[in-house]
Amino acid sequence: MKIAPDSASVGQPPKLLDQLRRCLRDKHYSLRTERVYVYWARWYIRFHQLRHPADMGGPEIHAFLSYLSNERSVSTSTHHQALCALLFLYKHVLKVELPWIDDLPKPSKPPRQPTVLTRQEIDRIFAQMDGVYPLIARVLYGTGMRLMECAQLRIKDIDFQRREITIRRGKGGKDRLTMLPLSLVQPLREQLAYAKSLYEEDRLNRRNGVMLPDALERKYPSAGTQWSWYWAFPSDHESTDPSTGIVRRHHLYEQTIQRAVKRAVLAAKLTKRASSHTFRHSFATHLIEAGYDIRTVQELLGHADVSTTMVYAHVLNKGGRGVSSPIDLPSSC
Repeated sequence: MKIAPDSASVGQPPKLLDQLRRCLRDKHYSLRTERVYVYWARWYIRFHQLRHPADMGGPEIHAFLSYLSNERSVSTSTHHQALCALLFLYKHVLKVELPWIDDLPKPSKPPRQPTVLTRQEIDRIFAQMDGVYPLIARVLYGTGMRLMECAQLRIKDIDFQRREITIRRGKGGKDRLTMLPLSLVQPLREQLAYAKSLYEEDRLNRRNGVMLPDALERKYPSAGTQWSWYWAFPSDHESTDPSTGIVRRHHLYEQTIQRAVKRAVLAAKLTKRASSHTFRHSFATHLIEAGYDIRTVQELLGHADVSTTMVYAHVLNKGGRGVSSPIDLPSSC
């Protein structure tokens, strides 16, 4: 029986959005970024009645971004995200020169002070959580990790002897070190014992190994079944890898952690708006309050520029903590 040729064999080029996905994967962008960029590219094309982006340029992008700002009232970060997605499409997929880039609207992000919790408020949140989630929240606050950095933590990156945690492929693809708080050593050992039971169950049932970064899965096919590569916070069930279609055990889903934190914040009856990222803000601010220098905090947070870390210095000489109100000053009369 003759097999029908696929589109590639008859010379049909891949669809534009498939080209965008391939280019993003070639450059090792995350799956989340891939989904977001494809989302904006699709919306941009539909906004202009399915015209091909190669037949459009600066004026069309300007019109789309203006629509987002004026009609949809999107935030500055969302506007910037859409712009980055379209510029990536034109520069890396369509190979189009961008002489009109300076004419595109680029709204500046207004300065915002991060929400910072007191230690008492943080303890109230911890008290409202159960299962593995209070430990995850403590790790977020105690190390300054981002949510995905914590969710994707692997066994090999926890060093109990040196009390260090290596954060792999953080924001910008960079590795960094942070501390392993003494108060978390025993709870983490207990969590790893639970993870070991799931690992042994997976090996007993000959399940697929965990996901590995980049091409390691092809270079070392058996590495995903090794204990050192296993998740510190594994999910209690298997799921399908969206990038490969392989059924395997993944780490805890980040939205599950976010929902647990949100429920705990509501149960703690806090007046501040807090999320899982608020623990990172509080970690940095409390370190500066304790007298640690800004460069040390910058390294622990993994910021490329110290100016990003300087936002947490508001606790030193700004606001109510650094300036005495005139109503509190002694009267000269």
